[in-house]
Amino acid sequence: MMGKGSITHNSRKFSAHNVDKERTSLNVVYCYKDIKQVYHELFDEALERYNVKQRRKDRQIKDYYEKIRTGKQEKLFYEAIFQIGNKDDMNAKTKDGELAKMILSLFFRNFMERNPNLRVFSAYLHMDEKTPHLHIDFVPFTENSKKGLDTRVSLKSALAAQGFKGGSRGNTEWNQWIESEKKELAKEMEWFCLKWQQKGTHNKHLSVLDFEKQH
Repeated sequence: MMGKGSITHNSRKFSAHNVDKERTSLNVVYCYKDIKQVYHELFDEALERYNVKQRRKDRQIKDYYEKIRTGKQEKLFYEAIFQIGNKDDMNAKTKDGELAKMILSLFFRNFMERNPNLRVFSAYLHMDEKTPHLHIDFVPFTENSKKGLDTRVSLKSALAAQGFKGGSRGNTEWNQWIESEKKELAKEMEWFCLKWQQKGTHNKHLSVLDFEKQH
């Protein structure tokens, strides 16, 4: 579900022990942009407006990226990971693995349209591990904020703007959003006669959709 997010791992500038380097060329890069540049694009104008309003210079923010990086309230970015099946039924080296690759590609096609408040800067589909899976890294932002910058980083507010209102501890905005995205992935699976078996997963960093083939 929510990964820690490692841009160097996703781009294969660093390769973990479970990576088959001979298959790395089969990975798909949907998008990649320097995260600092994304911060400039999203927040520079809001930062300027904020600083103009500050009467005391010590309250001005010189670098919003650094403020978030060194702060404790928000993360610089968030990551969601999606996978269909496992190494036994969707092995990356098989035709079923190629099918998983196709379905994940179709799923990502409309991801940004569905999530206007999540600025995606990195998206990789890995075919060089046991099972194909999709890493999506994004900066969540909210606009027209009355606190701090009028456009600022906020996962909670970004998801709320997209209709996900937090409830109980187990029904957070993030959990609601992940469930919604799983349903979108399940829709793509149905085109290939695969039905999502909602078993759930104990891996908090990975959204795995188990499935059964429809005959």
